[in-house]
Amino acid sequence: MIDLHYWPTPNGHKVLIFLEEAALDHTIHLVDIGAGAQFQPDFLKISPNNKMPAIVDHAPTDGGAPISVFESGAILLYLAHKTRQFGGGDPRSHVAVLQWLMWQVGGLGPMLGQNHHFTRYAPEKVPYAIDRYLKETERLYGVLDRQLEGRAFIIGDDYTVADMACHPWILPEAQGQDLARFPNVARWHAAVAARPAVARAYERGKALAAK
Repeated sequence: MIDLHYWPTPNGHKVLIFLEEAALDHTIHLVDIGAGAQFQPDFLKISPNNKMPAIVDHAPTDGGAPISVFESGAILLYLAHKTRQFGGGDPRSHVAVLQWLMWQVGGLGPMLGQNHHFTRYAPEKVPYAIDRYLKETERLYGVLDRQLEGRAFIIGDDYTVADMACHPWILPEAQGQDLARFPNVARWHAAVAARPAVARAYERGKALAAK
C-alpha cells in the first residue's frame, strides 16, 4: 500500500499517473496547498521542502520499515525501480529516461511554473517577466517537439516516466502557446492523454478538486 499525498497540480498528476499505470494499491491524502496544508508538521516529516506530492511506501522491496519519498522526480524513479516498469528497459534507455526526466524537473516544470505565476497569478503585471517566461516556454516546447520527431514517446517506442513527468505540464492555452506550431508535441500529447490510466488519473484529480 502506498500513501500518496497529493493535490491536483501537474506535479501531483505525475505520480498519480504512475500509480494508475502500474495498478499499485494506493490511498490518496489530499494536501490542500491553497489552505496551507503543505506546512503542517505531519506533512513536513515526509516532505521537508513543504511541497507535494510525497509518498509513503508501506511495502518497500526490502521488507523493512515504510519509506517516504518527496520530490516528484525522485518519486517516479523510486516507483520505476520498485516495479521495474517505465524506467527504460536497458542501460541506454535508462540513461535517456534520466536525461529527459531531469530536463522536466529542472527546466520544463520550473520555467512553465513561472509562466503560470507571472501571466495568471502575480498581483501586478510585470511585462519583462511575462515576455521572458512566454519565450522560454516556447523554446522548451520546441526542444520537446524536436525530440519527438520520429518517436512515439520521448525516448522512442517505450512509454516511460519521462512521458508521465512532461505530459501534465503541457497546457498550451494556459501557457500562451499554439500547439499547431508543435505538431510532434500535439500528436504525443493526444496519444498519452488517450491512455486509459492517464485519463483515469486526470478524472480522479478533477473530481477531488471539485470537493
